[in-house]
This record gives sequence, C-alpha cells and structure tokens, in this order.
Amino acid sequence: MFQDSPIYDRLIAERGDIPTQVRREAERVSREVEFAMQPLLSGGTAPAPVRPAAPAPTWQRSALPPGPPHL
Repeated sequence: MFQDSPIYDRLIAERGDIPTQVRREAERVSREVEFAMQPLLSGGTAPAPVRPAAPAPTWQRSALPPGPPHL
C-alpha cells in the first residue's frame, strides 16, 4: 500500500509496523475463534479445550514529541 513512501518508512522505523501487528493479531484471534467453534460446527457438545493466552505486546504507547510551532 505505502511501498515507496519515505514518510511511512520513517513511521515504521520510529513506531513499528502497527498495521502488520494488527493484521497478525486479527489472524491469531480468527484462528482461536475457529478452533473454539469446531465442536459447535461438528455437532458435538463437548466444550473446546482452553488454550493459554498469548503474551502481551512488548511495545508501549508514548507521547509524540512536540512539533514545530504553527504560524
């Protein structure tokens, strides 16, 4: 989407590739939901086994530094 954008590349370098992280997390959640729904879809009545949660992300939100004053 933003393959040749120096601004996007700079944001990725400074803040990380948030869109890619979100996409991976959404795919992981989708797989877990599909796994949990298998007994219901197959007609079984046994509950799905509990899987441990993934660790929290290691990045932290921080405030952006102030920019140049507006005229």
